[in-house]
Amino acid sequence: MKALAILLFFLGLHIVQSEAVCGYESCPETKSNMINIHLVPHSHDDLGWLKTADQYYYGNKHSIQHAGVQYIFDTVVAELSKDPRRRFIQVETAFFAKWWEDQSEIKKQLVKKLVNEGRLEFTGGAWSMNDEAAVNYQSVIDQFAVGLKFLNDNFGVCGRPRVGWQIDAFGHSREQASMFAQMGFDGQFFARMDQNDKNKRVDNLGLEMIWDASETLKELDFFTGMLYNHYSAPPGFCFDSLCQDDPIIDGKSYDNNVKSRVDDFINYASNLAGYYRSNHIMVPMGDDFQYENAYMNYKNMDKLIKYVNERQASGSKYNVFYSTAGCYLNSLHRSLQSWPNKTQDFLPHSHEAKSFWTGFFTSRPTQKRFERDGNHMLQVAKQLSVLADLSSENHTKDLDYLRQIMGVMQHHDAITGTEKQEVSNDYDRLLYDAILGGANTARDALRLLTDQPNGEFKSCLRLNISECSFTKESADNVMVTLYNPLARTSTQYVRVPVKEENYQVTDEKGRVVASALVPVPWQVLSLDFRNNNTQHELVFKASVNKIANYYIKEVDKQDKILLTQGKKSSQEEEFKMEVPKRFQKVHSLKSGTETHDEEETIVENSLIKLVIDNKTGRLKTVEMNGVSENIEQTFGMYKTARSCHYIFRQDADLEVLEDAFDFTVYESDLVKEVHQQVNEWISQVIRIYEGVNRVEFEWLVGPVPIDDELGKEIVTIFKSGISSDGVFYTDSNGREMIRREKDKREDFSPDLSEQPVSGNYYPVTSRMALQDSSKRMVLLNDRSQGGASLENGRLEMMLHRRHIFADGSGAAEAINEQQFGKGLIARGKLFLSLNAVEDGVTALERMAEKEIHLPFWKFFSKSSNILKEVPKSLPDFNDLPQSVHLLTMEPYSKDEILLRFENFLDQYEGNVVSFNIRQIFDDLGGLEIRETTLDGNLPLSDMKRLKFHHDGSGPSPSTPEYFTSLHKPLAVDKSQEASDFSVTLKPMQIRTFIIKKEVA
Repeated sequence: MKALAILLFFLGLHIVQSEAVCGYESCPETKSNMINIHLVPHSHDDLGWLKTADQYYYGNKHSIQHAGVQYIFDTVVAELSKDPRRRFIQVETAFFAKWWEDQSEIKKQLVKKLVNEGRLEFTGGAWSMNDEAAVNYQSVIDQFAVGLKFLNDNFGVCGRPRVGWQIDAFGHSREQASMFAQMGFDGQFFARMDQNDKNKRVDNLGLEMIWDASETLKELDFFTGMLYNHYSAPPGFCFDSLCQDDPIIDGKSYDNNVKSRVDDFINYASNLAGYYRSNHIMVPMGDDFQYENAYMNYKNMDKLIKYVNERQASGSKYNVFYSTAGCYLNSLHRSLQSWPNKTQDFLPHSHEAKSFWTGFFTSRPTQKRFERDGNHMLQVAKQLSVLADLSSENHTKDLDYLRQIMGVMQHHDAITGTEKQEVSNDYDRLLYDAILGGANTARDALRLLTDQPNGEFKSCLRLNISECSFTKESADNVMVTLYNPLARTSTQYVRVPVKEENYQVTDEKGRVVASALVPVPWQVLSLDFRNNNTQHELVFKASVNKIANYYIKEVDKQDKILLTQGKKSSQEEEFKMEVPKRFQKVHSLKSGTETHDEEETIVENSLIKLVIDNKTGRLKTVEMNGVSENIEQTFGMYKTARSCHYIFRQDADLEVLEDAFDFTVYESDLVKEVHQQVNEWISQVIRIYEGVNRVEFEWLVGPVPIDDELGKEIVTIFKSGISSDGVFYTDSNGREMIRREKDKREDFSPDLSEQPVSGNYYPVTSRMALQDSSKRMVLLNDRSQGGASLENGRLEMMLHRRHIFADGSGAAEAINEQQFGKGLIARGKLFLSLNAVEDGVTALERMAEKEIHLPFWKFFSKSSNILKEVPKSLPDFNDLPQSVHLLTMEPYSKDEILLRFENFLDQYEGNVVSFNIRQIFDDLGGLEIRETTLDGNLPLSDMKRLKFHHDGSGPSPSTPEYFTSLHKPLAVDKSQEASDFSVTLKPMQIRTFIIKKEVA
């Protein structure tokens, strides 16, 4: 025991002595008159793909893929400790954190020593290496915050990554670069780029560039580099146990191959140097799940370094050494070289003319929606934890678990839907368990905040199929508690699955709230796995600041009538759709061949008028915001034998479903609905709410038939007369919009010879739009989907996919999701807006985005369990400007709260806004407040980001330059004047604060 204490003491001394040399100060010396070859040992470790995350970590199921991440850390640490020249970069914090928990104190001290000497460099540092197409920015920020906080808590400043490492994402978004810059990163590297883009950049020395990461935010220039040979070692130089390449054989062996191996490596380096601008080149040494036997890797790399550098004595200009991505970037910065510009993004990705990676924008649509539900619960649970001051070990554990699993879900083989089915099932299991933990945390918080210790505050996780176990038997005497995660009071419509009874809804003051009883579509009732006790939904309008209660009770029954205008389908008859008088069914079309006295059916409220063509059953015209436009919505499919998880390959023209839709219209004062039956496996509800300025389309698709042995991409099309001239717009991860033009890219000409449709698809995570000089049409969605505009005035969104082809690009199985023995059925929503083109009109779209992304969360309790309420006072965010979003409010540590405020309007929509947060600070029990970078882990005053020189921007600097904060970071305490708590936000700016609070 005494010996251990002595060892730890000396280790501790060494760590203190080495702290000053981490980061760029620890980088190896380079030689100015040579080609400096930075060997970067790394292992790319997927958090699930062909195997589950746990299977990858523990190393089981080698028959699927040989991979055991825990052994990688064991052997890499052992080999790094043998030679101070050796380096390694570690990326996925989730795996490292799992390993770290099991290590002895001696091993942890050794790892800290390696980190403090810059030999083990964390790169990227998020919980996972996230996708960049299908993710929402809020979830990306959260998962970086989780990973970086773990590193900061355990390793301090020396553990902080400075470089992004997005080597395996399937295309790259501008917003990802923007977030990196706002977190204080100096640059990033990736390994996937459209083949034609890469070829052009190779010819123009443009593989490394400066990315203008925001159209609105200034000084977000971000260095970005493309690796030449994927992220793999040079051909023939993989020394890992997973490879078959020859080792370096020296000594007196007959098989001595030193000369030939060094010749080959120098030839490779010579070619590589010709593609880059500086006298530094980076050579990754690693690949998927390599370094289980790090001894083999380092022994051969040691020899390679030795024998390549020995040739310097005879005039060789090549200098090779162990390095890191950070050290390589620092060398580029010190070179004072200039670099080309990049302004848009690297989406979609294509590695050949027949393969555009645009299918994964939509793959596994139900899982993509489930991930959004997970984010919704995470924000609710985090905010409620702060408001109720929850700090028990169980609450902290549940909240951390939800944070971490949401980090896993951002992984580039999770949210993308590109994993094997077994892995997808495991993601669902993890997320379901995590959401339950978050729901329990929210429940406990509400019991405190509402002084209702007996309130159940149950969450219903099957509302996506209009079902709630809490109201399955009865909705009499039910309290619906609504939590609003948005900053300001919001008014939204609430839908509660109920039996067909007569109900009255009242608010907290006993006032009757208008309500309507709406039939659940028979197509939903017919789902095999749905409990059909509740065949209706009770709809009412609620206004909520933060927390509000509404009460449902049954009232005296009135006579019911069965309205049967038009012919009912046999399926609808089966479910006996009885409709109360106060919800009138006004029209039913069940055959395209029937004769009608009128050609159109009008469905309208005070804001919106819809015209339905009686012959086709389809939407014909939309009037809203003083604009009228002929908008026809149709559905269609692309049949194909060659699409897979990643890739959408079109084999034939779009097959539009041209048969007339059966439709029925239901009307009440609150909501009007058009229930459409498109074909045997597609149906939809078109819905308009009184006072809501958008049209809702709730689609139900599946099981997609594959009896013809062809896979199918299911799309919906909105066709208008708007003269968009081939131009449309899609969001970048839910933030700024990017201009798209059919058949074109920013920097190169795409090869659309084989896939002209797929090559024009882009990721849509929140909205897409097109316009001409007078009208603008917008679609907002509730999950990631692929979208396109293939003709003027037309928006197309892919809803679902099912395939039978398993190609060699990934999971080696078809994306043929099954549920209850049948093809997967998916349900979701699109929202349509039509406006005149004028300044600032898109601000309303952004406000709608927030409500769609973070609507009220519904909690259910029995009113009989409710005591007289004495609700606790809560912080009021209503004084924030209209364009300010409460992006984050969460516990940061035992005595700290993290807040993020976002001005969600861009430079064309909004202005600089200012507000004071003293009252919020006081309401949260604040003692002092400090400002950090976006991730929350670096004081903004300490941010010093590498600045690189653009081509054509004047003379090159004579010394390296840096970015620092553009404003004075906020740092005040409770003793200071209220005026000192003023916050200013420019358009699109996010500011992050940590409040140290009083602890009871």
